[in-house]
Amino acid sequence: MDMLTNSALLKLLQLASPTLPIGAYSYSEGVESLVDAAKITSASSLEHWLRQELRYGAVRVEAAVMIRAYRSTIVEDFSALTDWNHWLSATRETEELRSQSWQMGRSLLRLFQDLQADEFTPLLLQEECNFAIAFGTIAARWQIDEQSATLGYFHSWATNLISAGIKLIPLGQTAGQRLLLELGEAFDRATQEVLTLQDDDLSSCGWGLSLASMAHETLYSRLFRS
Repeated sequence: MDMLTNSALLKLLQLASPTLPIGAYSYSEGVESLVDAAKITSASSLEHWLRQELRYGAVRVEAAVMIRAYRSTIVEDFSALTDWNHWLSATRETEELRSQSWQMGRSLLRLFQDLQADEFTPLLLQEECNFAIAFGTIAARWQIDEQSATLGYFHSWATNLISAGIKLIPLGQTAGQRLLLELGEAFDRATQEVLTLQDDDLSSCGWGLSLASMAHETLYSRLFRS
């Protein structure tokens, strides 16, 4: 693993922080409907869901596309960057998941523009930019290495869903932190796989997430937007 410079490490911590003002806290990515259906009822069942998603689910594909956005930014291949953004939008199977990705991506790009307007490009001034694309582009511009960016992406994703689980199941804060710590090896394994995936291997077994997301759209009472 490449050693991050102090500057790059601090920027990664900022980019992956749960306090980043992009609205991630308002989404549960189907966890709310799974709790409502009593499919997730404890820390162990939430851990099982997260591990399965890391191994087979949509977040694995998102991270792989994030890396492609990273690499396209490095070589300034803006056509490829746009193509991958459209490709990722097309893989979103429900309106909630697509809207989440676009809203978070848009918010992240606007934040980046405010923080470093001199580095902002007109290419990214689009309403329908997926979060993974924005994350990869900014990680490249901030000179965060690929492996660290991918680990940060997975850690940020899991932190948000564990926070949702703490509220919904509910779990204690200590149980949530223990779960996040125990997922470390799963983050590392998923990162190594994502970094070597070929384009033709970008696939997921995400029907569980799709069904949970569709069910969430019709829940009578909701705390989260997805």
